[in-house]
Amino acid sequence: MRGDWTSGLELKILAEGGNAHTLFWVGCTGALVERNVEATLSMTRVLKAAGVDFGVLGDAETCCGDPARRAGYEFQFQIMAEENIDLFKSHDIKEIITSCPHCYNTIKNEYPRYGGDFKVVHYTQFIADLIRQGTLNLTEELNSILTYHDPCYLGRYNSLYLEPRRILQAIPKAELEEMERSRNKSFCCGGGGGLMWIEEQPGTTKINHMRIEDVLKTGAETVVTACPYCLQMFEEGIEHKGIKDSLRARDLVELVEAAMNRS
Repeated sequence: MRGDWTSGLELKILAEGGNAHTLFWVGCTGALVERNVEATLSMTRVLKAAGVDFGVLGDAETCCGDPARRAGYEFQFQIMAEENIDLFKSHDIKEIITSCPHCYNTIKNEYPRYGGDFKVVHYTQFIADLIRQGTLNLTEELNSILTYHDPCYLGRYNSLYLEPRRILQAIPKAELEEMERSRNKSFCCGGGGGLMWIEEQPGTTKINHMRIEDVLKTGAETVVTACPYCLQMFEEGIEHKGIKDSLRARDLVELVEAAMNRS
């Protein structure tokens, strides 16, 4: 099922053979979870609209190993890292664009120990550069009050605070209202560190429900993030509170696609 999302998209799929300088690493969530596949498709359309020459691994892509390492399964992580590094090298990949901050952190900061020295960028960095260079023009108005949630592995772990905000500032009529806990003081969505797969203890408040309260204080109509885990956690929190009519969760790349100049 991992490559199903590529159907009919006319992509360079490396599982079918060939090499690519630039790889779009989709990640497990972006390939397998229906809601996050929507963001993956947006990302693909943005890259193609900007004329970026890239490939995807399709069915050959596997997990980066982050969940295994965070949950303490170190041996499994090392196997995954070494196999992925060999796979990247077999397709002569030099640059890797990731959607997931967990994948970004793992491939950028942890793979080099196992011989995986690649240029790794998160899509917010890549798109911010496309906008700065004039390769990607955002001209469609949004007319919405937004708040941006800093994913842990983009923000506190890798200090990527400016790029997502520069993208939002480039969208006409997008009004950004910051949460009190933002940037290096951002509050976790509750999905990282293996918590996505761990049940909450009875009598406790879920972390994502606490973060939704931060969102509501801004008066925003849309909470924007750049992490598939965060997107899932926000949507669950919004559903739990019964506020789907007044608050939406969107991946930043979905807003980029909506704002693109299609002429």
